[in-house]
Amino acid sequence: MGYTNAGVVLPDALIREIQRYVNGISLYIPQVKRKKAELNPYRCEIRDRNREIYRSFLEGNSVSELSGRFFLSEKSIYRIVSQMKR
Repeated sequence: MGYTNAGVVLPDALIREIQRYVNGISLYIPQVKRKKAELNPYRCEIRDRNREIYRSFLEGNSVSELSGRFFLSEKSIYRIVSQMKR
């Protein structure tokens, strides 16, 4: 793991504030933990697709139309619509 000079990535005012507490020592700042769904782009695509299916369903598109448009079984469309209602 390499180190980056704080002056390169942080504003001067923030560096001065941090120096009030930990002047001159090495400091590790951990990453912000993200949800697994945020890390996986495939899950994001599926979530967006499911939202589109639900929106289209609410606009009056039939389950069979949605099944053909999204290449899913009608059972899958019903499941997605049911989950999105919650």
